[in-house]
Amino acid sequence: MLQDVKNTDVLFLDIETVSGYKNFDELPERMKALWTRKAKSLSKSDDVKPEELYERAGIYAEFGKIVCISVGFIVENDSKRFFRLKSFYGDDEKIILNDFNDLLRKSFTRDNQYLCGHNAKEFDFPYIARRSLIKGLKLPPQLDIAGKKPWEVKHLDTMDLWRFGDYKSYTSLNLLTAVFDIPTPKDDIDGSQVGRVYWEERNLERIAEYCQKDVLAVAQLFLRYKGEDLISDKNIEIIK
Repeated sequence: MLQDVKNTDVLFLDIETVSGYKNFDELPERMKALWTRKAKSLSKSDDVKPEELYERAGIYAEFGKIVCISVGFIVENDSKRFFRLKSFYGDDEKIILNDFNDLLRKSFTRDNQYLCGHNAKEFDFPYIARRSLIKGLKLPPQLDIAGKKPWEVKHLDTMDLWRFGDYKSYTSLNLLTAVFDIPTPKDDIDGSQVGRVYWEERNLERIAEYCQKDVLAVAQLFLRYKGEDLISDKNIEIIK
């Protein structure tokens, strides 16, 4: 039961991804051919060219890359609740992944600790694992789930929790924050704009700030699911 999960035993996270190259023309020839094949499966029309769909490449770990991983955790002291945020971001994806994986290995080592994100079981967790392997990094135990029994995988997903067994539809974080009267994390950019902000504006700080807002929103939603009060803005700390 969710009530049995201690708030302080959860690491909330979100990732931001972009295409591996700025545009289709920059792809190596081998990858161009493979993206062309992928694009055909994505489009219902033969008139759509693969380069027109390349902005969607960031969704797929084989064709995209991570430019930011933001994490947050709840601290409870003397009946007061705080939330601390930290982001790993930059142009070197291997450094981002290595720093994040090191955090898991060093700070989240107990069996009763969880990772939590929104749609994270289908996107964030596998994406981080796949890109880690592509970059030649060894998976931390929290992401190396092959052969584990379902109850041994300490992953929480606020979208999955909202389903209550109903798998017919996707419910966005933006919608759920509105339903639960949580401040929206989409007050600047949304996920569809991250690629443009990265490749055209080169504004990684803006992407990191957006990612942190998503992490905070996931944590607030988690608390709402448990019937608990939201974290006050004055109790939110960003760790540099």
